[in-house]
Amino acid sequence: MCAIKIRPSTENNIERIMSMFDNSRRLMRASGNLNQWINGYPSREVILSDIQDGHSFVATEGGKIVGTFAFIIGRDPTYEHIEDGRWDNDARPYGTIHRMARAENAHGIFEASINWCRQQTTSLRIDTHEDNEAMKYLIKRHGFNYRGVIYLADGSPRLAYQMLNTGVLCEPLKNEIETSILPRYDSFDDAHKREHAESVIHNSLKLAQHYDVDINMVYTIAAYHDLGLCEGRERHHIVSGEILLSDSRLRQWFSEDDLMLMAEAIEDHRASSGNAPRSIYGKIVAEADRDIEPMKILRRTVQYGLSNYPELDKEQQWRRFLEHLNEKYADGGYLKLWLPESDNAAKLAELRRIIKDKKPLREYFEEFFNQSAS
Repeated sequence: MCAIKIRPSTENNIERIMSMFDNSRRLMRASGNLNQWINGYPSREVILSDIQDGHSFVATEGGKIVGTFAFIIGRDPTYEHIEDGRWDNDARPYGTIHRMARAENAHGIFEASINWCRQQTTSLRIDTHEDNEAMKYLIKRHGFNYRGVIYLADGSPRLAYQMLNTGVLCEPLKNEIETSILPRYDSFDDAHKREHAESVIHNSLKLAQHYDVDINMVYTIAAYHDLGLCEGRERHHIVSGEILLSDSRLRQWFSEDDLMLMAEAIEDHRASSGNAPRSIYGKIVAEADRDIEPMKILRRTVQYGLSNYPELDKEQQWRRFLEHLNEKYADGGYLKLWLPESDNAAKLAELRRIIKDKKPLREYFEEFFNQSAS
């Protein structure tokens, strides 16, 4: 069996698309749904308009078109008013799925189409006729939640459903961050270059699997968490949150409430903060940022000293190295761990053993100093 693929429709596909609407209309009538897609809807003109606007898509299997649907990102006027319920996170931008149909004997079209749509945005909405039992079953089976009744432009009622896309990373968001955000780390000190940001992203997504959180928010928080280093280390956590809030591109995927929660999480990630993070998102990024790999921490501490205090000689760098390790990581240090699912506790114990033994610690310092200073 070939995998089902999704691509934009073209005007050359119009006859195949219309035949699939005829097939789906027959299936509706056979199942007792007599009141949906009547009077020639969806018409050829509607589909041509979808194609011209970039809203029409086809599902292909082995190169053959087996399904179609319309997908529109942006607020839908018919969804502005909802009865007997409410939308969740109504201010978050969303994509709406309309006019879905399949070819005769085609299977898996709904699942493949929904999976593709989930990769395009952080919130999905869909509606169907009350008599469309097959569609209602598929909608609920694939993770949509019933929200209430909406009305089409002609006044016809429809059952409305929503899915906040918390478990699949939105590809446009990911692409935007990879091309516009992560490269900013290239100009930072050796301890905070892109490799560090990517590590925090990886660790954050791993921890997120244990909690009921939105991985698109987790990913974004981790990507932005150290951007404030462009203005120095002292206020970098505050500045990083401000950078996120000022980035208008993020409003394609998140509401203002989402952005405020993410900015708070970024502000709370700093290890030297005396307060616990205010949300699970703050705890995740704070824990992910720890990344307690003893050798990596020792190397980064040396690198940070050389990059930010170039006026210090070797012995002064050694004293700064010791002071930082004891202040942050030793018994009684200010570093706090927040999530039991992380393996940081065992690694912190190992690092503390190394810190206590000054002879091998000095040898590590010499090794990393010589590597970084050369």
